[in-house]
Amino acid sequence: MIDSRVKFRHLQTFVEVARQKSVMKAAELLHVSQPAVTKTIRELEDALGVSVFEREGRGIRITRYGEVFLRHAGAALTALRQGIDAVSHGRVGDAPPIRVGALPTVSSRIMPRAMTLFMGEETGSRVKIVTGENAVLLEQLRVGDLDLVVGRLAAPEKMTGFSFEHLYSEQVVFVVRAGHPLMEGRQSVFEGLEAYPVLMPTRASIIRPFVERFLIVNGVAGIPHHIETVSDAFGRAFVRQSDAIWIISAGVVAADLEDGTLVALDLDTTETRGPVGLTMRNDAVPSLPLSILIQALREAAKQVKLD
Repeated sequence: MIDSRVKFRHLQTFVEVARQKSVMKAAELLHVSQPAVTKTIRELEDALGVSVFEREGRGIRITRYGEVFLRHAGAALTALRQGIDAVSHGRVGDAPPIRVGALPTVSSRIMPRAMTLFMGEETGSRVKIVTGENAVLLEQLRVGDLDLVVGRLAAPEKMTGFSFEHLYSEQVVFVVRAGHPLMEGRQSVFEGLEAYPVLMPTRASIIRPFVERFLIVNGVAGIPHHIETVSDAFGRAFVRQSDAIWIISAGVVAADLEDGTLVALDLDTTETRGPVGLTMRNDAVPSLPLSILIQALREAAKQVKLD
């Protein structure tokens, strides 16, 4: 029997605290007081008979019991949202939304093709596409705020409770504007990393470890003048108007390389190659529209590989 003491507000509060890793932030998003959030979590722990959070310094972290419960709580909230969407669909004539997290590496090349194919199926479903760092998107997927994440395969310890379907592989490239001094060949690229500004993926980004290993192998211990960013809009604008070197996944700048606006420096970066694909929760059952979108993503990936 389901414990009648566990209410929707307990699940919603628990998932939000787990996602924000902060009682204060969760209270702000839920529009309730911090004491109310704390009381709700204590009620949930009393009902479960275990602690779901514990103090860590000035903050909190989820316990092992909490991690287990989070997978089920997230799935329960997702199922409830889908039920509400299904009823709303019958009432207002609008299909349930599909929420997709897409890393920048697929947002500019794969997603447009996939969405063109998907819209041709006329499912009537709304699609919400969210971009951001891999860790943030996976956390949103874990708690049920996203249905699917499209991007690079995360580290094994980050894939607990998830499944991954490989679509294709891509590598990191070092790109500059057309006419950059390094294109003249008078200076090595690795020397240039000290002479020019460098745009690096953030520490939370999935390609950062690949980039760091590549640099170390090639004798680069650190880059003095660098900016960390996952914004492709900023990276593209900054590199076009400066002598900066942008270290980025090839898929993000594929169109720029094709039209000659940006140029890839002559470096063998094959060791940074990694799988790109679809990440979903193990317990998720795709709706028909989501299944159609997944198939569209598979077809779009094949088209990219053939180009």
